[in-house]
Amino acid sequence: MNHRKIQMPREVYIGPDVIFETADIFESLHLNNKILVISGPHTFDAGAKYAIESLEQKDFEVDVVIVKDASFESVSEVEESITHETTVLGVGGGKVIDVAKYASFNKSVFFVSMPTTASHDGIVSPLASIKNPNRSTSVKANAPIALIGDSKIIANSPFKLLSAGCADLISNFTAVRDWELAHRLKFEEYSESAASLSIMSAKMITNNIENIKPGLEESARLVMKTLFSSGMAISIAGSSRPASGSEHMFSHSLDKILEKPKLHGEQCGVGSILMMALYGGDWKFIRNCLKEVGAPVNAKQLGVSDDVIIDALTMAHTIRPERYTILGDNGMSEKAAYELAYNTEVI
Repeated sequence: MNHRKIQMPREVYIGPDVIFETADIFESLHLNNKILVISGPHTFDAGAKYAIESLEQKDFEVDVVIVKDASFESVSEVEESITHETTVLGVGGGKVIDVAKYASFNKSVFFVSMPTTASHDGIVSPLASIKNPNRSTSVKANAPIALIGDSKIIANSPFKLLSAGCADLISNFTAVRDWELAHRLKFEEYSESAASLSIMSAKMITNNIENIKPGLEESARLVMKTLFSSGMAISIAGSSRPASGSEHMFSHSLDKILEKPKLHGEQCGVGSILMMALYGGDWKFIRNCLKEVGAPVNAKQLGVSDDVIIDALTMAHTIRPERYTILGDNGMSEKAAYELAYNTEVI
């Protein structure tokens, strides 16, 4: 076989009050009558209950599982409630979506993604981030058969989450540079279409940065559509390469160091400032865009010590050694890490 399957949602619905059309959407998809709703302790009231009301009005059979974290234990718990007749609907933030996505993949049933926040691009990608005791593991899954994104609900979620989603998208600038570098130096497989879509997604945010405001439905809709296009870049590439490079390795290092990591997108945003500076690129542009959406741009705003930043920088190259980036095979010395962080005003 010399071809590869590209997975994309069959239908995408992004707009205000679309959650109240959940049952109609499920009927148009000709999905099974038994629906397993996966949600979280907070996101049930924010979104899941409205989706359930819509489904039950059309006589869908609905069961609910509430998950608290994106762990393999949570995935197993969800799998116990899935039969071959089940369609899984994930309603919540990144953790809920990842658990629902991976559990449905393991049980070979359809999955519908209904994010209540727009904090990262995992809402439609064929990958899930599941936590081991010490780190997050990226696992293969299936892209959702449909995406239902109610921009009014997302606009009403904490702006900090939308800001983190913007930061995650802005970090595509450095992720694609790393991918191009690996292609040139290591002959890694590279997709120009996926890379272009990833960069376009990042530019959609930076070109409209002044329009992204708290509580604004139009802002939430813009970020949701852009996260969707970034997720599609991942689907086209068949890996997270278009949206995950050295800046994500820096973020995953923070995940290992910190007892309670910060928001994924926030960590990646700070990482992107650092990595763009390593490339000799316009890191001040990255920083200014992050500032404009209220995302952290230094250790203090991120809520970590200077030493944690240095430790994460020196550790980052070990996170995914098979993934070549600007950090190289040997990483950074403590002195080089300090100078980088100091010169970019991250510390």
